[in-house]
Amino acid sequence: MSLKHPIIAVTGSSGAGTSSVRRTFQSIFRREGVAVALIEGDSFHRYDRLEMQAAMAAAARAGNPHFSHFGPDANLLAELEQLFCSYGENGSGRMRKYLHDEKQAAARGQPAGTFTPWEDLPTGTDLLFYEGLHGAVVTDNIDVAHHVDLLVGVVPIINLEWIQKLHRDKATRGYSTEAVVDTILRRMPDYVNYITPQFARTHVNFQRVPTVDTSNPFVARDIPSADESFVVIRFANPKGIDFPYLLAMISDSFMSRANSIVVPGGKMELAMQLIFTPMVLRLMENRKRL
Repeated sequence: MSLKHPIIAVTGSSGAGTSSVRRTFQSIFRREGVAVALIEGDSFHRYDRLEMQAAMAAAARAGNPHFSHFGPDANLLAELEQLFCSYGENGSGRMRKYLHDEKQAAARGQPAGTFTPWEDLPTGTDLLFYEGLHGAVVTDNIDVAHHVDLLVGVVPIINLEWIQKLHRDKATRGYSTEAVVDTILRRMPDYVNYITPQFARTHVNFQRVPTVDTSNPFVARDIPSADESFVVIRFANPKGIDFPYLLAMISDSFMSRANSIVVPGGKMELAMQLIFTPMVLRLMENRKRL
């Protein structure tokens, strides 16, 4: 952790909705004039798209059918921890980008599914913002969570997470239902061992809970809408959280536990704005004091 060079990390599984949380933070940063170094978790995968296919095939031949992006062997977790460490110390570090689609790739003159070259972080930033799979990961040799000043978890209940992944991968990547299900099954051990434990380390968790039947996510025709959901917001340390203010500002919200507030799904972005704006400003005030 660092007062002078703070780090915010949003962590969640593929299809969890971390990109929506990132956009909300970006609107806060623009409004408050905060200069940010933006890090995408995919850029710390160890393999590009073709290399990952080959690595999965090799692992399967060696008797490991569960090799996945969720686990440490497919990621550069030591390099991610080093980035967080160096940024916290002096605001420096190295980054790259993963080119997901043809549009991104064309702008860089590279094939889709590849990485851009490593480069230095921009200078003069106020904080580092990470969004991806491993913002709070801890292994026997790596402790990424230790370096983060504000950790946010995005964790829809598992059936909703699978519905979102199914619809996204089928619509944007052309995958079949069977292919997505195979991916979910292959990743399950790493999900249990490396993704789920992170949410016990986060400072704030957002868990979307649908109010419609999601008992069989593999036949769901639609993703439950925001208005068909509630969001459970859990604070690891509720000290300093103005719950009466949040309840007054967010209609139809209520407290479910002493450290948890439940808001309508359609009010999730408003809740994030109300919760995270003062947290970001506090980080900036602490930075200015130095």
